Formats: sequence, structure tokens, C-alpha cells
Amino acid sequence: MAEKDLSKVLHIERKDEVFSEDQPVGDFAFDATVAGVFDDMVSRSVPFYEEMQRMVCELARDFARPGTNLYDIGCSTATTLLMLDAFLDEGVKFIGIDNAPEMLEKAKVKIQQAETSRQIDLRVGDLHQGLAMTDASVVTMLLTLQFVRPLHRERVIKQIYSGLNEQGCLLLIEKLTSEDTMFNRLFIDHYYDFKRRNGYSEIEISKKREALENVLIPYRLEENVQLLKETGFRQIEVFFRWYNFCGIIAVK
Repeated sequence: MAEKDLSKVLHIERKDEVFSEDQPVGDFAFDATVAGVFDDMVSRSVPFYEEMQRMVCELARDFARPGTNLYDIGCSTATTLLMLDAFLDEGVKFIGIDNAPEMLEKAKVKIQQAETSRQIDLRVGDLHQGLAMTDASVVTMLLTLQFVRPLHRERVIKQIYSGLNEQGCLLLIEKLTSEDTMFNRLFIDHYYDFKRRNGYSEIEISKKREALENVLIPYRLEENVQLLKETGFRQIEVFFRWYNFCGIIAVK
């Protein structure tokens, strides 16, 4: 199958200026404003975003089985689903779940424009209210668990584990914090340098940090791994690391 270029999957209509100087700061939300610029936001805010997507697609191909389901939890505007489309057998059914209807509306537009023949089922779902999954060979969860309140994370991972088939895998990408305050500070500083290189101003960086403070709650790597182990995943490995960003694969 021909792989897709990420630039052809992203649907960038407007530059991300959500946290520009003129905008008031509230808690970050995946509302219509964010949905309208999300593809630009994520491509400029997530280091090695294209390589992350490629690695997730390659690993998903190793585990996906025709006749089973692939779930993308926190599918946002369907970028990962559309990237996966070029990698996986058409017998794999795609199911995208997101709690923001505005994001799913953007996802529908992108899927229509892609003219894929694959069945892609988009569903509104709030992870804090529970998650129903069945017959999954692959679950992708990219930069999503960090937005689930810690009180509910164990239940979410247990529900994913329950919905996975034997030898199925969870592909998890998360922002991390570090127990060592020196490394934590250094990694965050280098991450903000990355955002500056991608055109974000000091005001935008500061205001987004404030908006995310009570919404995005990162775990340490060890906490994420422990959560997966306690749920029952037998094999767990880090497949990507860049300062305070990490990719983990866990196999049932």
C-alpha cells in the first residue's frame, strides 16, 4: 500500500492563534475554536509529530488483523486514522472515539476529502463516563490519556485491556513529567524552545501553559508503565522518546 504524506492528511485552513495576545485565558478545551486550527496546532506543538505517526502506523501494522477492530481513542480530526488507512488491510474496521463533537465534524470532512473506501466509524465518547470496546487487535491513544483525570485512568486502561484480543496492542503516546526536578525543568525549557522555533510567541507559550495547567496532567514514565503492568499487559516497551514526550507499546 502507498503510504500517505502527513501534509496531505492534515487539513490546515488557519494558523493557530488561539493563545495570541488579544485572547483571554481560560481552561483549555477542544471546542470549535481549537478544532478549527487543531491540525496546525498539533503539527507545531508536538515534536517529531510526523515520525510519531509513522511509528504508530508501522507498529499497528504488526498487530492489526483483518476482521477485527482498530480503535483510535481521542481521534480528534482523524489524522492518525487516515495515516493508518494506507498501512492496514481493508478488512480492519476503524473506530474513532472523541469527546468533542466539533473535532469529529472536522474528522468527517477530512475523511470525505480522502475518499477512502474503508469503513471508519466516528463516535462521541467521554472517557470519564466509560468506554465500550470489543474485538480490538489495535488501540491507539495519542496524547489523550494525559487529559483523563487521574481518578479515572486506571478504569480506562482496564476497559481498553478488556476490549483487546489476545496479542492485541495498545499504542500510547504521552507527555511526561520527571521525578527529578532538574531534568523536568530542562526538558520543559527545551520543549518551549521547540515551540519558539515553530513560531509561537512568549505570550502564546505562557498563556497555553496556564490554560493547560489543570487540564493536562502528565504522569511520570514509571507511573504509566506501572498502570499498564497492573492492568495485565504482559509486554511493555518504550518505542519513542523526546525529552518529555514518550511512546509506549503494550501487548495483551
